[in-house]
Amino acid sequence: MDELNYCSVCGTKLIKKECGDEGMVDYCTHCDCFKFPIFNSAVSMVVFNKDKDKILLIQQYGKKDNILVAGYINRGETPQEALRREINEEIGVNAVSWNYNDSIYFEKSNTLIHNFVVVVDSEDFKLKQNEVDYADWYSVPDTVKYIKPNSLAKRFLTNALQIRGLI
Repeated sequence: MDELNYCSVCGTKLIKKECGDEGMVDYCTHCDCFKFPIFNSAVSMVVFNKDKDKILLIQQYGKKDNILVAGYINRGETPQEALRREINEEIGVNAVSWNYNDSIYFEKSNTLIHNFVVVVDSEDFKLKQNEVDYADWYSVPDTVKYIKPNSLAKRFLTNALQIRGLI
């Protein structure tokens, strides 16, 4: 991840300064405070139907790869609030229960992704234009075959299914 060069508040060039157990951390001499790394936060969801025998995979942005429902966490939002909002925004259904699955830092977009296993209230999704191009329900064993290979989505999905003894 790129280090900060200047203070985001006052614009002063940052220096490195010892910060206890944290080691050398960027420091603003003008603001007299440490500047810790800034990164994005997002949620990703393995979305199950109520019977937990199907998983929803989506396609976005003109790509034909099947992936998981995901989105960024807005300022002031918890990951749980973001997952409820994203599921409703992208596929028009409501999350009725969820459990934490895993987290991965994705360097390409400087994002910490929190993954959850979610059960929704209906299989009757309604795609929001400009959000999701295509979505479909797959049997639990089929999701592993149809999700984008070598992706974070596949890693999250595989982890969720292994923990639950489904693969």
